[in-house]
Amino acid sequence: MDYSNFLIMNHELSLIVVLILTLLADLTACGNKKCFQYFAIGLFTLHTFLGFFAWNIGEAESFGGMFVTSEIHCFMKNILNIGTLLIFLFGFEWNKEANKKSCGEFYFLTLATLFGMYLMISAGDFLLFYIGLETASIPMATLVAFNKKENESAEAAAKYILTAAFSSGVMLFGISLIYGTCGSLYFNEAMIGFNASPLQIMAAIFFLAGLCFKISLVPFHLWTADTYQGAPTAVTAYLSVISKGAAAFALMSILIKVFANYPEFWKEFFWWVIVITITVGNLFAIRQKNLKRFLAFSSISQAGYLMLGVYAGTPQGMASMVFYLFIYLFTNLAAFGVISSIENKTGKLTMDDYNGLYDTNPKLAFVMMLAMFSLGGIPVFAGFFSKFFIFAAAVNVGEVLLVFIALLNTIISLYYYLLVVKAMFIKKSDAPIAYFKSDCMTRVGLLICTVCIIALGFFSPIYEYINGISFGM
Repeated sequence: MDYSNFLIMNHELSLIVVLILTLLADLTACGNKKCFQYFAIGLFTLHTFLGFFAWNIGEAESFGGMFVTSEIHCFMKNILNIGTLLIFLFGFEWNKEANKKSCGEFYFLTLATLFGMYLMISAGDFLLFYIGLETASIPMATLVAFNKKENESAEAAAKYILTAAFSSGVMLFGISLIYGTCGSLYFNEAMIGFNASPLQIMAAIFFLAGLCFKISLVPFHLWTADTYQGAPTAVTAYLSVISKGAAAFALMSILIKVFANYPEFWKEFFWWVIVITITVGNLFAIRQKNLKRFLAFSSISQAGYLMLGVYAGTPQGMASMVFYLFIYLFTNLAAFGVISSIENKTGKLTMDDYNGLYDTNPKLAFVMMLAMFSLGGIPVFAGFFSKFFIFAAAVNVGEVLLVFIALLNTIISLYYYLLVVKAMFIKKSDAPIAYFKSDCMTRVGLLICTVCIIALGFFSPIYEYINGISFGM
């Protein structure tokens, strides 16, 4: 074997080292789980930091083209690293109190799913992509069922496992048909053999349907709300941001590398999927009282906006999609950070519980307000700029009607995001959530998210950099 093939797998090799050291540290922790958590978070922080100094920053491939990398691939992995690190910070208190006996398993399984997502992003053929998908999905099912003594968690895990298995089966059937009709699993060779015959179109639809499940696009979203509600909050945050982001990038990459010669069949499919996803997500979010279900339908709607960049298929579309993910990461995790902090201290998760939160916990209310404003796309916050760029990418390929429908839905989303703000700042409660002080790790995570929500929209070099390294049709 030519071991030089491994030299471009910088993120993957670094993560494997972190995985092994985390496992060994857990085995030798001797009950001192607090020190173990500091070690695991510190080690992953080092991995995240080194990711920005990857030895290769140009285009390269290994294993005959099965594994590919470039600057945009490395940047996407760095985004996932930042999001995972923030989730570790927000989950520190939960792991210290409610999950102290198995917190090592939480870190190991989370890192294992992240490794699978690395493979999805850098896959150069369908085989490695599917291996990465399953490597990410199987540990994720375990994470969803982590609160094994709670019925909601068990129910959420059962729904996730069954729907994930079904979608994987459908996707694998589509991949087998693509291989049979195109004669290769490599993306560049499959593109040559793809001629949009009826059988190949059916194969592509099966494959895309499996990926739509991972991104929670309507009508493949039925698992999302129940799974988000039943899973531990840290896992829910991971599903809503990290898993969704990796799948969206992989989807766009495959559309460009395999199906770019026949965009008419998949663009019509995704046109309707985007419209239905944004609309259904918004309408159902209005009715939710449980905040985890609320953010579940919000994430479904956000996935629809995300797909506008994928639909464009241009380098600008990829740049806007990656930038949208980058902003969405800080915005959504800020909301989950507040929810996690309050849940750990009080166990409260409904919107009515947040009535009068500003009077007792003004800092948490302020962070949640910023998150809601950014998710709604209110100007001056980072979420506004991410929506602007992704709308611009769709308009530049002539999809004015699609953008107009998305804009109308943005007005609807503002309504239900402001319901949370109204509850915290305007409504009063006879028994509001009492004042408490969040743990140090949560405060650090919320501070990072707050600064990024305010500042990133005005820091144009980030978008310019992403735009310079993106690719498309």
